[in-house]
Amino acid sequence: MLRQLSVPPRPDDVSSVRPDRLGSGCQQAAVRMEMAAVTQRSRGGGGGFAVCQRSVTPWWRLAVLLFSVSSLPAAAALVEGLYCGTEVCYDVLGVTREASKAEIARAYRQLARRYHPDRFRPGEPGSEGETQESAQKKFLLIVTAYETLKDEDTRRDYDYMLDHPEEYYQHYYAYYRRQLTPKVDVRVVILVTICAISIFQYYSWHSSYNEAINYLATVPKYRIQATEIAKQQGLLNRTKEKGKNRRSKEEIREQEEEVIRDIIKTKIDIKGGYQKPNLSDILLCQIVLFPYYMTNYVTWYVSWIYRFTICREEYGNEEKLYLIRRYMKMSQSQFDSLDENNRQSFLDKQLWIKENYEVYKKEQEEEMKIKMATDPRMKRYRRWMKNEGPGRLTFIDD
Repeated sequence: MLRQLSVPPRPDDVSSVRPDRLGSGCQQAAVRMEMAAVTQRSRGGGGGFAVCQRSVTPWWRLAVLLFSVSSLPAAAALVEGLYCGTEVCYDVLGVTREASKAEIARAYRQLARRYHPDRFRPGEPGSEGETQESAQKKFLLIVTAYETLKDEDTRRDYDYMLDHPEEYYQHYYAYYRRQLTPKVDVRVVILVTICAISIFQYYSWHSSYNEAINYLATVPKYRIQATEIAKQQGLLNRTKEKGKNRRSKEEIREQEEEVIRDIIKTKIDIKGGYQKPNLSDILLCQIVLFPYYMTNYVTWYVSWIYRFTICREEYGNEEKLYLIRRYMKMSQSQFDSLDENNRQSFLDKQLWIKENYEVYKKEQEEEMKIKMATDPRMKRYRRWMKNEGPGRLTFIDD
């Protein structure tokens, strides 16, 4: 009995090779393709050899990436339109970053004397090749550099821009914030504005008051009363004047008018928009006295709550009139301008009680409707509004 010997397969006999004994991945694929090629050759067909390619990144992609990175713009500290533009302000003045304010001022004066448009002379030593236009541009750049470095805050922002060139937006914000910020203190502007408004208020009120006095001086009722008072006080007694002290009739008339106006001012109390101006009513005094007024109001309010809400005290005449004025929605000056009889009638009708005031308000509205329906003037007014109206222009012969 012969021993069976195991003969290794030939290299070209790929069919005898077991794929599971080969490596994984690309090696198994190569063996399979080789087996297919050998089988095809055995059938008489042509074929070739398959090559296992490694996944390698193309070299041109790396080249494009490097070129793109190299072409990115570098962060530049000198930006056109900010400070000295593409020039360094220190180099424009010829000083270092550690220079003091005195050194910067000295360098600026020297360069300004050389490049000032009124003092520049072409051909002078140190200015060869400079023209009048170039010298003017140079002078403006010197002035800009000096204005940038003489102020400590602006110089600090400029040094920060040189040290941190990548912060574009921060540099623009810091530059235009200082350019657009008002140079004058805002508090001074507000104070001057308030003073101007206060002066205008007082002048306007004083003019209105004088107009009211001049009008009342022409009303016969008040003029006769003022004349009688002036005669009783001996202010209009004409004395015979002789010689140089004798006055003309116009001067005497002007003096009498002034006396009548003074009496009307003292005897007539004008309320409302034509009342006598008071310094405490202008805006400046109101702002200054606001803490005082606020303290008084809080004290009064707390006292009102304690007395009439907690302790249930009865209202006095002053408190009753306050409630009536609040229900009528009238200011203090408007309510004070009412006659004493009217205010007493309000008290008699107990209008400080909300229900009584509502009844009184309805009665007043009904009386006004009846008056408007029966008054001849109101009838004419309604007829005019119906036939002509405020928007028409008519020419009446009579």
